[in-house]
Amino acid sequence: MLLRRSRPRARRVADELDARLPLYEGGGLLRKAFPHHWSFFLGELALYSFVVLLLTGVWLTLFFHPSMTEVVYNGSYRPLEGVRMSEAYRSTLHISFDVRGGLLIRQRHHWAALVFVAAIGTHLLRIFFTGAFRRPRELNWMIGVTLFLLALAEGFAGYSLPDDLLSGTGLRIAQGVMLSIPVVGTYLSMFAFGAEFPGHDLIPRLYALHILLLPGMLLALVGLHLILVVHLKHTQWAGRGRTERNVVGKPMVPQFSATSGGLFFMVSGVLTLLAGLAQINPVWVYGPYRPDVVSTGSQPDWYVGFLEGSLRLVPPWETAVAGHTVMWNVLLPAVVLPLALFAVLYAYPFLEARVTGDHREHHLCDRPRDVPVRTGLGVAAICLYGVLLAAGGNDVLAHTFKISLNALTWTFRIALLVLPPLAFFVTRAVCHALREADMERLTEGVETGEIRQTITGGYVETSVPIDQEQRYVLEAYGVPERDSGTRRDGAED
Repeated sequence: MLLRRSRPRARRVADELDARLPLYEGGGLLRKAFPHHWSFFLGELALYSFVVLLLTGVWLTLFFHPSMTEVVYNGSYRPLEGVRMSEAYRSTLHISFDVRGGLLIRQRHHWAALVFVAAIGTHLLRIFFTGAFRRPRELNWMIGVTLFLLALAEGFAGYSLPDDLLSGTGLRIAQGVMLSIPVVGTYLSMFAFGAEFPGHDLIPRLYALHILLLPGMLLALVGLHLILVVHLKHTQWAGRGRTERNVVGKPMVPQFSATSGGLFFMVSGVLTLLAGLAQINPVWVYGPYRPDVVSTGSQPDWYVGFLEGSLRLVPPWETAVAGHTVMWNVLLPAVVLPLALFAVLYAYPFLEARVTGDHREHHLCDRPRDVPVRTGLGVAAICLYGVLLAAGGNDVLAHTFKISLNALTWTFRIALLVLPPLAFFVTRAVCHALREADMERLTEGVETGEIRQTITGGYVETSVPIDQEQRYVLEAYGVPERDSGTRRDGAED
C-alpha cells in the first residue's frame, strides 16, 4: 500500500525536476554501456586520485601560508627551534607536527599526486599501444596529453611550495633552465621570481597557480575528456558480438557505477595506507632553503627525473654568439627535449594516419603485436625515458654501488644512443613472432603434448583446434591476412 502511494509522488517530483532539468533525457546515459576490461580502469584511477587530491588540497589550504617572510621557528619540532625560515616552511612544519592529522593529510596529498601523474601516463600508454587515439579520437588524445602536461606542472608547483632545501634546489635548477633560453632568459627569470633569485614573489605565485589556475584547467579538461568519451563511445577489444559499430559492456547504472565506486574507495583506502605507513617528502629532515646551501644527493619526484637525467648526461657544450653565451648543456636537455617530446605526442595521431594512409574510424582496440612499428616506437620511448630517469640518480647509484661516477655517466650516454634503437628492433621482431604463432594456432591448432607413432614408423604430435572464442578474436584481427601482406589498419611494417 505504501509503495503504491509513493509512486505517484515520485513521478510528480520527477516531472517537476524534468521541467527544470534534463532529467528524462539523461535516462539513456544511465543505461550507456561501458566495456569491461582491467586496462580501462587506468583512466578512472587517475580520476579518483585527482578527487583525493582536490579534497586533501582544500584541507591543506586552511593551514598553509604562502609567504616568504622570514620568521623564527618555535614549534614542536625541537631540532629546528630558533632557526630562521620562511613563513611557508614554518606553516608546513606546523601542518606536519601541530595540526591533528596534518601529516597524514599532507602525505596523502603527496602520494595522490604521484599516483595521479603515474595513472595518466600509464593511461596514455594504453591508448597509444591499442591505437585508441585514432579517428575520431584525435582531439581526446590531445586533451589527454595536455592533462599530463598540466599534471606535471601542478606537481612541480606543489612540490616547490614548502620552501625546504630540496624543493629550493629544484627551483634553483628551474631558474638556471630559464636563464639558458637565449635573449629572453633573464626576462623570464625576473618575471617568475619578481627579483633576483630567490626573491619574495615566487611562492605566492606558485600557490595561486597550484590552487586556482592549474586545478581549474584540469577540472575543465577532465570534464571535456569525459564528455567526449561518452559522445564518441568507448573503445573495446574484439570479441564475439563486438564490432566497429556497437559497444558491448555493463550499463552505467547500476553495474558500472557500482564497480567504479568500489574502485574509488579502494584508491582512497590505499592512498590512506601509504600516507600512514610510507613516509614521503620529510621536509623537516632537509631544513629550510638557503641560497648558499645545496641539498646533497637531492632527487626530484620521479615524473621530472628524466629532465634531471638529461641535464646530467649532456656534455658541457657552450657557444659564444655576439657576446652572449648559449648554454647548450642546459638548453638542449631541459628546453628543447621536453618541447620536442610533447610536440611528437600531440602530432602522433596525424603522423601515423598520414604515413599509413588510414583515415577510417576505429572503435576496436589494436593488439600491440598487430602493429609492430607503433609498438616498437612505444617501447623505444619507454626505454629512452628509463635511461634518463636512472641517469638522474647517477650520483646516488655511484655512491651506493661504489662505482666511478664518470664511468657511470658515460655508460648512460652510450645506453641512451644504443638501447632505444635496439629496443625498437627487438620489439618489432617479437611482435612478428607472436603474429606468426597466432597464425600457426589458427591454422594448425594447439599442440596437446601427445606423441603418436605413424604406420611408417615416424612420430607426430597431435593438436586440437582452438576454441571458438579465440578463433573469433584472431579472425577479427585478421592474423592470416596481415601476415600475407594485407593490413586491417593500412599500416606498414
